[in-house]
Amino acid sequence: MKGLNMDRRKLSQIDEELGSSDVEALCFLCLDVLNRKRLEGIKHARELFLRLEEKGLLDNQTFILHLLRTIQRFDLVRFLDTENQRVVETDSCPLLSKYRVMLYKIYEDMTEENLEKLKFLLKENLPRRLMEKSRTALDVFSELEKAELLSQTNVDGLLEYLLRFDQKLASLVRDYKDGAQLNLHCSMNDKQVCVGGICAGRQSLPALLPQKPVLSIPETENYFGGMTIVSDAQPITKPCSPPDEAEFYALVHEPRGLCVVISNEKFTGPELGLRRGTRKDEETLEALFTKFGFKVVLHRDLTAQAMREEVNTLGQRNFINEDALVVCVLSHGDQGCVFGTDEKKVSLKELTLPFTGIQAPTLTGKPKLFFIQACQGKEFQKGALPCPPKPAQEKVQTQLEEDSGPVYGETVPSDADFLIGMATVEECKSFRHVVTGSIYIQKLCEMLEKSAESTEPDDILSILTRVNKEVSKGNYMGQKQMPQPKYTLTKKLVLTFVKENMN
Repeated sequence: MKGLNMDRRKLSQIDEELGSSDVEALCFLCLDVLNRKRLEGIKHARELFLRLEEKGLLDNQTFILHLLRTIQRFDLVRFLDTENQRVVETDSCPLLSKYRVMLYKIYEDMTEENLEKLKFLLKENLPRRLMEKSRTALDVFSELEKAELLSQTNVDGLLEYLLRFDQKLASLVRDYKDGAQLNLHCSMNDKQVCVGGICAGRQSLPALLPQKPVLSIPETENYFGGMTIVSDAQPITKPCSPPDEAEFYALVHEPRGLCVVISNEKFTGPELGLRRGTRKDEETLEALFTKFGFKVVLHRDLTAQAMREEVNTLGQRNFINEDALVVCVLSHGDQGCVFGTDEKKVSLKELTLPFTGIQAPTLTGKPKLFFIQACQGKEFQKGALPCPPKPAQEKVQTQLEEDSGPVYGETVPSDADFLIGMATVEECKSFRHVVTGSIYIQKLCEMLEKSAESTEPDDILSILTRVNKEVSKGNYMGQKQMPQPKYTLTKKLVLTFVKENMN
């Protein structure tokens, strides 16, 4: 294989093609093969190449190719005329540290917002001046390594912090941990291993070594700091609970998020009637979510196609500076769908699909709430009445209408962080008062407001359970209504009033 000592012209050209961020990344990736001091002050790739040459790492093209492939400079890989040459790597002796490649991937995928979150969380572990000086995640990782708070064998603290705000980044660390433990077990082969004073050969390893050790650290304890030391024979019987913040969705931006209300009142076809009372639902939703700190956008009387276009456009929006999305659809409906004003169907899946992690990456890890006021079929929800309706109720009952239409599908998305609050269960009707608004939306807003006014607000699922109870107690045109929440939330969501919006 031709040595790179014979290709100095190419190295010089590669140096010209690499920007400062590329050089910074290459230096970080080389921290396991070069002394940190030898890498300090390097501004140009040619300086790094000289250091690598001194260590004999440029005797062939393998190492430099692996570096370029890792930072995804495939144009330079092709430039070296080695496109058909495979980089040889084994699990036992990788060309680049899997630990460092893992950190580089985190750096690549980390947004500016998440970098600021990480630096904020680390303020008690590292001096403020170091965090202010750190421009990138690579700088942060380097400072953690200098302080001996991060290493190939100690990534638990980093994992705990990433779990607070980005599950995908945390999965990179978790995958590395699992792979490192597997390699540790495999590398022991037939060596004798002693655990807690008990020695065993290779066959006994699975029983003696935990496959996935769990590290739990209380909120007040330094995540990267000191370790509790116990004897090999002394188990930790009371693991600490994870921090409370990790259990709740963060609502910190102004505005908190976007609340979109699609309200269909007037239908152009012969089958679906005027939805009197929907204006009251609009007013109630707008007033409530404004107090929650959301920007409220109202769309009235949309056709099926217009509804699709609206949610698709909304899904392409940048939500990086918002914490949540709320979509309220007030219309006639059938099983698994709602109707546009042209009496054509829009499936609930069409409403949620534009906001999955793949379609709307800036909403990943953030709660997406859908409240659907519409019938889901033609059946009435039956119930046992304790006594006959009183005559005084007749007038009220005649002002109730159904949000029904001609029925069909599954609505809960498979992706995380969705909640779909349905006014009724599948195949059944929901009811709307022509003056005071729909039963479900009004009771939902009432319960949300009561919780927000409480000294100890409830999470959204507890509130929806209360809504179920309150709505199901009612008697509507001699029938019952049973709401149904469906969710894939991964944390608790607590909605509270923003002070400036309470007046």
